[in-house]
Amino acid sequence: MLLVGLILLIIGFLTGISILWTIGIVLVVIGAVLWILGSVGHAVGGRRHYW
Repeated sequence: MLLVGLILLIIGFLTGISILWTIGIVLVVIGAVLWILGSVGHAVGGRRHYW
């Protein structure tokens, strides 16, 4: 999710399409939260680790 968010951020920045930029930011934030929760040991979505 982090990777897709970063790709959308880059594409949105290069092309000037603001909706891609916004979706990219949202995906990066959600991916970071899930990654942090998974790394501290909390089960995320029924899984012990989130990659």
